[in-house]
Amino acid sequence: MRSSQALPDPPGRGRRVRPDAELEGPILAELFSVERLEQHAQTLAAAQKVTDSPRRGHAVGPRIAENGRVLLEAYGVLARAVKDEQSITPAAEWLLDNFHIVDEQLREIRDDLPPDYYRELPKLADGHLAGYPRVLGITWAYIAHTDSRFEPESLRRMVRAYQSIEPLTIGELWAIAISLRILLVDNLRRIAELIVRSRADRQKADEIADDLLGLGKDGPEAAAAAMRRLAPGSLPAAARVELFQRLRDQDPAVTPALGWLEKLLAAQGITAEEVVRLEHQRQATMNVTVRNVITSMRLISWFDWAEFVESVGLVDEVLRTRRPFAEMDFATRDRYRHAVEELSRGSGLSEIEVARRAVAMSDAPPSTDDAEPSVEARRRDPGYYLISEGRFAFERVLHVQAPLANRLRRVYVRAAGRGYLGTLALVTAPILAVPLLLSGWPPTGAAVLIAILALLPASDLAIALVNWEVTHVLGPRPLPRLDMDDGVPSRLRTLVVVPMLLTNEADAEARVAGLEIHYLANREGDIRFALLSDWLDAPSEHIPGDDELLSTAAAAIDRLNERHGEAPGGGARFLILHRKRRWNATEGCWMGWERKRGKLEELNALLRGSTTTGILTTARSASTPPTGVRYVVTLDADTRLPLGAVGRLVGTIAHPSIRRSSNRGPAA
Repeated sequence: MRSSQALPDPPGRGRRVRPDAELEGPILAELFSVERLEQHAQTLAAAQKVTDSPRRGHAVGPRIAENGRVLLEAYGVLARAVKDEQSITPAAEWLLDNFHIVDEQLREIRDDLPPDYYRELPKLADGHLAGYPRVLGITWAYIAHTDSRFEPESLRRMVRAYQSIEPLTIGELWAIAISLRILLVDNLRRIAELIVRSRADRQKADEIADDLLGLGKDGPEAAAAAMRRLAPGSLPAAARVELFQRLRDQDPAVTPALGWLEKLLAAQGITAEEVVRLEHQRQATMNVTVRNVITSMRLISWFDWAEFVESVGLVDEVLRTRRPFAEMDFATRDRYRHAVEELSRGSGLSEIEVARRAVAMSDAPPSTDDAEPSVEARRRDPGYYLISEGRFAFERVLHVQAPLANRLRRVYVRAAGRGYLGTLALVTAPILAVPLLLSGWPPTGAAVLIAILALLPASDLAIALVNWEVTHVLGPRPLPRLDMDDGVPSRLRTLVVVPMLLTNEADAEARVAGLEIHYLANREGDIRFALLSDWLDAPSEHIPGDDELLSTAAAAIDRLNERHGEAPGGGARFLILHRKRRWNATEGCWMGWERKRGKLEELNALLRGSTTTGILTTARSASTPPTGVRYVVTLDADTRLPLGAVGRLVGTIAHPSIRRSSNRGPAA
């Protein structure tokens, strides 16, 4: 049972019941294996042609709204039948029991299908879906040849096979999910109409049977009229089956309608038993399709579509040839893809070609004009040309025609200081002009004085307006980041340090407990945690109680190491790095050199191999600085690290496009 019709325009609002001729069959065709699906996808890709004007096409919004209305009406009809203790088919039971899933799909379709996004999708030039997005044609074929059964692997292989002939855009890949939802709902609507119509036909047959058996409200005298209604073509298949089942146990001499029905069917070349069999087969088929639709809706809602799009995207395949792209988090990879889409639209080149050219430019030989090695390192990543400083040069190479709004926005950003102050002046001027104009022209001295007094509140209002507009136009732009969800690797080993003063044993214990809290919130990967401590100022280098206080803190650190084990790269996970006092002639006492700033400076020197710092090192692993530390995160004693914050910080600073100094020491 194949439906080769397109998505038709919805009927008029006042029209509730459509004739049988207008009912659409389910989206169902010959069932294909995965291998046959791949072959069909390649044939489809070679046959489908897209229009040169993608923004011109048929809107799907009215059809989606009509589908929701029809399904809701069908739900009401079936719910009333159950309430009246009438029997319903298994397919109807599936629809009733899972209507909340259908309602959720309709809501997600409305929320996830912006009109601008839909208009940008390539549209088919011919075929039964001419004027609709090409991706809708692909998903139509998938649903028809799988009987609405969604299986991620079969869909993945079908899309890959299609793209071996004709690449899909990034937008089309993201639209696969919502296209599946639209067509599954449309298919369910088609079946729901058939279910409701079949139910009406069976009720019609029941009324005829009641009249023939003398059970109707009009009594036996209506039998003759009921017999006259048994004309060829007057009873649909469902009504014939119901009538046959009601009358088959009756005496033909008393109720001749059964013989008449059998003769009518024989004239059409079919027996009553065959009609019953075909009707039961049709109901079983609808039951399977409705079950597949509902199950697929559930799976589609749970499925990770981001992973699917990245697994079949040809642009991702090109960019993944550069190792950093595969190591980035999803938001950064998506930002790269958006940049490729923008450049493709502006240049007329395909998205794959734009990605290839970005990779080619990142592979270009180093420039002799770069004084900083870090600049050349950033240029080795395609993101330098897609989202970073090389974007303008890359656009010139691609001959991109950027929209006027984008060009004006870039000019404003480049001259941020002057542009902001100039905008404030332009907005403040008309605000001040209001009291001057109200006081008459030319302005009097009193009016000028009022304007001067109003300058401060007018500028405050202008600042608020400009800040709102700048925030609205420019928006936030998150920094690119490597993906550290699996933990910080040893090549990016990070040390989290908390500078502190050893004042008393209770305070030392509290600081060690805080260090454990930091670890519990950031336990993935090669991250070490250390207290960077000093003694209090003193009249001499050593005073009574120093060693005991340091021993208390060190013992607490040892307990943490025993509790949580070694770090992934080996060595102690928790450390205490303590400095000795130095004489400060200006202060006239013994103290830690340069206090907090000096601690961090000496720590960086120690991590880079210096042996002249004031930090005391011993044979104990908890007081031995780790090797290979790439980054240092410094926290105040009262700071609490959010969950996974260290990984996000490291992932950001380690991204190739982030500026960094040319030295190889830890970054604080």
